[in-house]
Amino acid sequence: MTNQTHLAIRFAVLALAGWSQAALAQPLQLPGAQPFNAPGTQQAAPPSTGGPAIPRAPSMPAIKVAGEDAIIGRPLRHNGGLGEATFEKTAGGFGLKLTVDGFQASNLVEPCAVSFGETPLPVVSLGRPAGVPRYRLEAPICPIVFDVLDGAFLVVEPAQPCVVEAAACRIDPRGLWGPDARTLPARAKEIEAARGVAERAVREGYRTLTAKADAVDQRTIAREQASFSAERELICRSYQREGQIGFCGARLTEARAASIRARLGITTEPAKPAAKPRPRPAAPPAGAGPLSLTPQ
Repeated sequence: MTNQTHLAIRFAVLALAGWSQAALAQPLQLPGAQPFNAPGTQQAAPPSTGGPAIPRAPSMPAIKVAGEDAIIGRPLRHNGGLGEATFEKTAGGFGLKLTVDGFQASNLVEPCAVSFGETPLPVVSLGRPAGVPRYRLEAPICPIVFDVLDGAFLVVEPAQPCVVEAAACRIDPRGLWGPDARTLPARAKEIEAARGVAERAVREGYRTLTAKADAVDQRTIAREQASFSAERELICRSYQREGQIGFCGARLTEARAASIRARLGITTEPAKPAAKPRPRPAAPPAGAGPLSLTPQ
């Protein structure tokens, strides 16, 4: 064998060895797979089909937000016991017939009562600043502002008791005016269920408010949430049979949920029933012509 032939075989062996090393350096590519990147290049990740998981926005359970119909014509009593109030519809809007029990101004252990008149006094709508209807009673002896709840109303003003000089009587209408407490035991399960729904709505509402607030407002919301239970206890402790039935607590919790919904921009207007479609007139029988209005 000549030297030239020897060199040719040697070069062929070296070339074959180089090709084998290059082939082994490439990873195995299956049919249908993405092609490999060339050295020094980057490949974009394939588009995701599902996309990133979007966190569920907190939502409030649906709650019953009562309107004026919930108290019209119903006799309501202060803390379920004393006095009497009747919210009525009048020719000019709404009115309130009211008798408030109190104590003599000179002797706070002697009971007395003040009637605001035999006919309903007019009330002025103040809108829904706390998510429920609010009204002001135009009474010079003791102006009253109250929120309409489900089968009750909550007096939020005056800030202090009123002294009616003509009757020498000190009255304090603040608090919840609702049904006679003696009628409530039969509704215990209904009231308990309503309070459970309202409690969940309040928790979810505060959670949503916190998620939308900055650090400073979050602390304010946390303090407000913590103080609500104490505020509710202070108002409801005088309502008769509250420890057994919890009517006052349920209504105040519903009112707080409505207030939070209003702050979140969620409408709380009572849903109006859908209008029933009018029946279509029956088609005339085939072959019948128009009715003649002239005598034959």
